[in-house]
Amino acid sequence: PDPISRSAASQATSEGHAKERRTATVNRIVRETQAGDRAAWPALFAAWLAALAASLGAIFIGEVMGQPPCVLCWFQRAFMFPLAIMLAIAAFRSDRHVVPYGLALAAGGWLVALYHLLLYVGFIPAPIVPCDGGPSCSSESMSVAGVPLPLLSLAAFSAIFGLLLIFQRRLKS
Repeated sequence: PDPISRSAASQATSEGHAKERRTATVNRIVRETQAGDRAAWPALFAAWLAALAASLGAIFIGEVMGQPPCVLCWFQRAFMFPLAIMLAIAAFRSDRHVVPYGLALAAGGWLVALYHLLLYVGFIPAPIVPCDGGPSCSSESMSVAGVPLPLLSLAAFSAIFGLLLIFQRRLKS
């Protein structure tokens, strides 16, 4: 073979090896990403279970136990109920883009729950109380098995927020 043919054959072989290396690299990155995703999804699933349990618990307390929600409880429900639906869809569709929306809802609910808990324990003075009519936001009936409902709500929002952060961190690693 002439030198030009040999050079072309060598270049083709070289390009073939480069293409194989690129393909191998892409395949390795895909495998590592999928492994990282598999490690992340349990945190999202757990966040959904926490939101589902809190939502069903709120419905149970109101509808089965007959304890009507106060004004602040309604606000907390407004943050929790969409979380249960949104996280369910994200968990079952493997949607990684739910994190900012979930964190925003969990943070909003957490702030309302914290305010409610501070009101319940008497840290916030009575003139600032938002409840004017309906059930009291700070009465002793706002507890289940001796645990204040605002504390349960705060714990649920904290768990969801933390689990979403874990999910996000595992996706990035």
